[in-house]
Amino acid sequence: MTIVKGIEARGMQHCETTALGVLLRHEGLDLSEPMLFGLGSGLSFIYWDAKSMEFPFLGGRVKPFELTRNLATRLGLTLLVEETTSPRKAWENVSAPIDAGRPVGLQLDCYHLDYFQSKVHFGGHVVAMYGYDEHYAYLVDTAQQGGAVRTSRTGLAMARAERGPMTARNRSFSITPPARPLSWEDQIVPAIKACADAFLAAPIANLGHRGIEKAARLVPKWLARTDEPKRDLPQAAVLMEKAGTGGALFRALYRDFLGECTGLIDDDHLRTAHRLYTEAAALWTDVATLIAKAGEGSDQAYLEQAGVLLHDLSRIERDAMLALSEMQPPAARRS
Repeated sequence: MTIVKGIEARGMQHCETTALGVLLRHEGLDLSEPMLFGLGSGLSFIYWDAKSMEFPFLGGRVKPFELTRNLATRLGLTLLVEETTSPRKAWENVSAPIDAGRPVGLQLDCYHLDYFQSKVHFGGHVVAMYGYDEHYAYLVDTAQQGGAVRTSRTGLAMARAERGPMTARNRSFSITPPARPLSWEDQIVPAIKACADAFLAAPIANLGHRGIEKAARLVPKWLARTDEPKRDLPQAAVLMEKAGTGGALFRALYRDFLGECTGLIDDDHLRTAHRLYTEAAALWTDVATLIAKAGEGSDQAYLEQAGVLLHDLSRIERDAMLALSEMQPPAARRS
């Protein structure tokens, strides 16, 4: 058995921030999960539907691995990403750093992981790997999935090689801090403004606050969109609240990030946005509850109520992001 020493196998709420936390703590930087999410400009929104999909999808974050790239840029980390179609090379890419005493991050399809509680395909799942033996790989996943877990090496290989939406070709990654670490506190405002600007200026109507407004129009029509409302609507609600996101479609994580920042930065725009995202997080949980109830009883009235709340959420999140876009970097505030 080969195990990286000194790993704190702390499962958090979201898969990508859980894996990043493992890798960064091993390098001596221990940040809260909301701070990781916020510094990675992780918040977003997408209303995704297509003829090939059984049911629409509401997404609350940036696309898989974008958070990792954003965070590496903000912290001045060297991000080494390996991809390959070769099973042999894929294993070498993870076993070599572990043999050298360093954990690695993996992007894979969680469907093939032995321990995963819900057997659905999702190719954007991320875990940290810190050990292996002849039969098993030892991973850190979200708290919901068990934190420190193990899966068969056969299952791991299948998960990493799976093809389909959001998958990557046996992607593995490691991070190395700079010789002279950047001040992560100085990166808070740039990360916030980048997230706000992207949210406000989304290129298509499915994204950002315009995407939430689109959801407000279309969610009330969801009973006509499915032949199995008792399955599809409650499942959509579960994905919004419990699919490794910390609830409220990632708004709870961003609320907590902004709250943590208010203790570091004296800024009225920041306090306004924190108040608005506190309101938004509660409303997103209400939306999920209404969608679940609509499915359980095939009741259109609950979807109509959800649509009203989504309309309010589009306005609330737009106002919050407008406030955040007005924040000034620390140097500008000092001048």
